[in-house]
Amino acid sequence: MKKLLVFLISISSCMLAAQNITGEWYGALKVQGIELPLIFHITETDSAYTATMDSPDQKAFGIPVTTTHFISDTLKLELKNLGATYKGVLADQRISGTFIQMGNSFPLDLGREALQKEPLKRPQEPQAPFPYATEEVVFHNETAAIDLGGTLTLPEGDGNFPAVILISGSGPQDRNEEILGHKPFLVIADYLTRNGIAVLRYDDRGVAKSTGNFATATSADFATDVAAAIAYLKTRKEIDSAKIGLVGHSEGGLIAPMVAADSKDVGFIVLLAGTGIRGDVLLLKQEELIARASGVSEERIAKSKLRNKELFFLVRQFENQDALKEAVADQINAYIDEEDREEFPEGMNREAYVNQQVSKLANPWMLYFLKHNPATDLQKVTCPVLAVNGSTDLQVPATENLSAIKAALEQGGNQDVTIKEYTGLNHLFQESETGAPGEYGVIEQTFSPLVLKEVTEWILEQTKEQQN
Repeated sequence: MKKLLVFLISISSCMLAAQNITGEWYGALKVQGIELPLIFHITETDSAYTATMDSPDQKAFGIPVTTTHFISDTLKLELKNLGATYKGVLADQRISGTFIQMGNSFPLDLGREALQKEPLKRPQEPQAPFPYATEEVVFHNETAAIDLGGTLTLPEGDGNFPAVILISGSGPQDRNEEILGHKPFLVIADYLTRNGIAVLRYDDRGVAKSTGNFATATSADFATDVAAAIAYLKTRKEIDSAKIGLVGHSEGGLIAPMVAADSKDVGFIVLLAGTGIRGDVLLLKQEELIARASGVSEERIAKSKLRNKELFFLVRQFENQDALKEAVADQINAYIDEEDREEFPEGMNREAYVNQQVSKLANPWMLYFLKHNPATDLQKVTCPVLAVNGSTDLQVPATENLSAIKAALEQGGNQDVTIKEYTGLNHLFQESETGAPGEYGVIEQTFSPLVLKEVTEWILEQTKEQQN
């Protein structure tokens, strides 16, 4: 899951109006149950308007905008570099309009008064003081020549603790795997540490306090970050180096077996909604389930699935990224011609639309992910494995993935395998109605207490056995 990115570039404008549009305008985008406040600052020069925008929740202030037109009562902002526009009508000191980005439309009304944002209810988020030690750490990945910033939590006591490393899901994630106001890794780390297990969680490369370039990295690259985390924990006198395990969520559940298959330093792994089927097959199933839960017609689902299947097959034929970009662009243009399509998302022409689609498919991460079959690594894993998932997970469907994980581990001869599906839990392990991503931010629960309890008990059992 990725946050709505709002980086608006420089603005120069035309002005043919008598109404007063200058000053501060406040509004909020509602994205998957979360409000994203925006503030526009519009000023007047001799012949035009200029403006900047703040996105406080994203710590972005004074962002220049690209072009603005205010004619009669209509305000138009064009955001070319984002493929985004805003159009609104001014009446009684309010602007009613729509913000469009990358083909997605969001109502956005602006007013003169600053918004009082209602605080999110996240009752599970732990609050200081904590009954354990919390330490900011930095460790080095020599393979990638990058430093990774993280947090190490240590239980009370003299040390020699079992430990786990938390591995985040897809997309640039901070050490808490924060999404839509939830901090699942903070909740998990707190629970485990209170129960005697040390936890290392860290910012993905290129995120927050970690260096490196996230955009050029693949799952295999992220695996080297995990290996560096293991090496770091082995230097800590408080950690029992024979009891280091990996807990991976989503893509992290793909990465954990990659590391465990190649390292004798991994004592056990926990796969939270980990993948067991090849990337292209997974994404096709994910798209189908989410679209159906969102009310998309079966005809449209079938058409989209067919085209994505063709595109994914195309991607899997290439190793060279530049050649792939050209091939994908040709295929997207062929689809446009087939539809005799002339209209594109507002703020985008045909070229911009094609480039957007190409960038989604012809990048290092996608090139690797679509081809990678997790079974290859799972068959080589010899340490104990716990794989869990929720029945309403639409991103990594439980039935297909848990059965594939179990089959691959058994084929490799691993006899210490525990598989469990939890009724009514979604991809984030929240108790949910439909499992649709749109529910993630609305649900107050961050992570199922039952899963926390049972995962912790399983880890303690593994480390107990190792100790004997």
